[in-house]
Amino acid sequence: MAAKDFYQVLGVSDSASQAEIKKAYRRLAKQHHPDANPGNAAAAERFKELSEAHTVLSDADKRKHYDQMRRLGAFDGGGQARGPRQGAGARPGGPRGSGSAPGVDGMEFGDFGGLGDIFSSIFGRGARPEETRAEAMETVVEVPFRVATLGGKVPVTLQVTEPCPTCAGSGGAPGATWSTCPECDGRGTISFGQGGFAVSRPCPLCRGRQRIPSEPCPTCRGAGGIRTERQVVITVPSATETGTRVRIRGQGQTTRAGAPPGDLVVTFQVQPDRFFRREGLDIVCEVPLNLAQAALGTRLRVRTLDGKKVMLRIPAGTQPGRKFRIKGQGVEKSGVRGDQLVQIQVTVPEQLTSEQQDMLKQFAESAGLTY
Repeated sequence: MAAKDFYQVLGVSDSASQAEIKKAYRRLAKQHHPDANPGNAAAAERFKELSEAHTVLSDADKRKHYDQMRRLGAFDGGGQARGPRQGAGARPGGPRGSGSAPGVDGMEFGDFGGLGDIFSSIFGRGARPEETRAEAMETVVEVPFRVATLGGKVPVTLQVTEPCPTCAGSGGAPGATWSTCPECDGRGTISFGQGGFAVSRPCPLCRGRQRIPSEPCPTCRGAGGIRTERQVVITVPSATETGTRVRIRGQGQTTRAGAPPGDLVVTFQVQPDRFFRREGLDIVCEVPLNLAQAALGTRLRVRTLDGKKVMLRIPAGTQPGRKFRIKGQGVEKSGVRGDQLVQIQVTVPEQLTSEQQDMLKQFAESAGLTY
């Protein structure tokens, strides 16, 4: 299978924004995730392509290098990978320079001249799969409004893949014998591409382990990992909004025993509050008053975001929709704190007795009000 153009893999244009790339990846990854397609090898391969494309295009530096690679002709119009052309630094039949960067499938990244560093920075300089950190794991966490605004901690249950306890991530049954993988000849990787250049991926048969067991592990069926739940406590920064993302080092999945775990990328979803809402750094709440309180004035005890109550004086003749400001009771961000705005709602009784109606009419006539 030839290497694909990463933009084509995600179905976006090369001018797509990071938000568009992220949206396309999430939609396709959800559709082709192995957990949603058990036993479907085609879906698993498609999911690997999506993850590879997203890893490069979601990173600003890697995407920049990749775009340079595309502009200089490393891919043809159909997205297929191709090697260097005559007159562009190619040396058909000639010896490779001693300073060439290691590549794949008999090709060295140094053969691409200045593109060598670009390819190496994106695809790695011959790193073995078992030595690499696992890809970052992403999750969405719902956070209560008060915690998101003031900051705090929330417990989260993650569905993760951990090394199998029976085989310690090897994929082989206890006591199994091991032989060199016939698919990759013990390299741990296989190459996809044509024209003298290929992209290296972990071997699907040995899963990058370079060897295969005579009998797969009965617990994980040779996968080397099992799905399990992990409890983590996530720190929520103050002034967090829906869509805020944080990266937590080493809290993601572990691909194999002894390998460093990947990172956990958390996207926060702030739950609405029944009393408060946020406008920039200000907190807004609505307080109901009856006709007498609005007309004659009153004093109210108003709850603030930190749970305390503040006495607020409402002057006579207060109109519906008027806002009163409580200084310093809003959101704090970068050393600046907003205020709490109390918006007045005037409630009107739905029913009046005949006597109450007569009294209200007398008041209206004496005040020159029409009804």
